[in-house]
Amino acid sequence: MSVAANLSASRKIVQQLRCELDIKRLKVSQTATDLKQFCLQNAQHDPLLMGIHPNTNPFRPAKPCLLL
Repeated sequence: MSVAANLSASRKIVQQLRCELDIKRLKVSQTATDLKQFCLQNAQHDPLLMGIHPNTNPFRPAKPCLLL
């Protein structure tokens, strides 16, 4: 690797680290508690947990059309 390429790569790394320096960090325990609370509050709207009502299911099998 040439000196110019190495210097360029180092500058990019330093620039990225400076951007990440301003990121607000949260404790994992607090974030996990917030995530659990959100999941529990929204569980009644989750179709994977509650299922989909047959009348509102967009993936229900189509009824055959009968022509008389």
